[in-house]
Amino acid sequence: MVPAFIWLEVSFINKKRMTDELVNENIRFKEVLVIGPQGEQLGIMMRREAMEKAYDYDMDLLCVAPNAQPPVCKILDYGRYRFEAQKKAKEAKKNQHVTEVKPLRLSPVIDTHDFETKLRQARKWAEDGMKVKVDMRFRGRMMTRVEVGRKVMNQFIEQIADVAIVEKQPVMEGNTMSVVLTPKKK
Repeated sequence: MVPAFIWLEVSFINKKRMTDELVNENIRFKEVLVIGPQGEQLGIMMRREAMEKAYDYDMDLLCVAPNAQPPVCKILDYGRYRFEAQKKAKEAKKNQHVTEVKPLRLSPVIDTHDFETKLRQARKWAEDGMKVKVDMRFRGRMMTRVEVGRKVMNQFIEQIADVAIVEKQPVMEGNTMSVVLTPKKK
């Protein structure tokens, strides 16, 4: 006697595989529209006939459009199909470019040398094609002097304007003022 928890786990795994791809015996439709290996339409057949036709070609039957009326199945080499799909996904992932957002924190009472250092770092990141998110946190009594922080932020934006543009204007979010800078197109 097989314990119930093992049987449930196995049936869950089988259902998961079945929902992933409808191939061969996993196809449960009564009638299907069959497309041949060269792309020719073979017509509407019973599932068993379509399976036999696929086995005659020594290939697999894959349901490519399960929501169609009737569902559309194609005769193909399923191993090769999966390989090609994985290859395409890997190629697409390789060609994907992820834009990195670099964080930078200013203070409303920042000294000129610190300001220039942060500006130089932000300029370098913008020239390398990265977005820069500049945050300014107001703590304690600084919240009463938000205009001082806004003045520092506007000065930062003006000085980096030759390499970056403002994507998101400076806004207060709680006790933090944030701005997002995007590199200019070359």
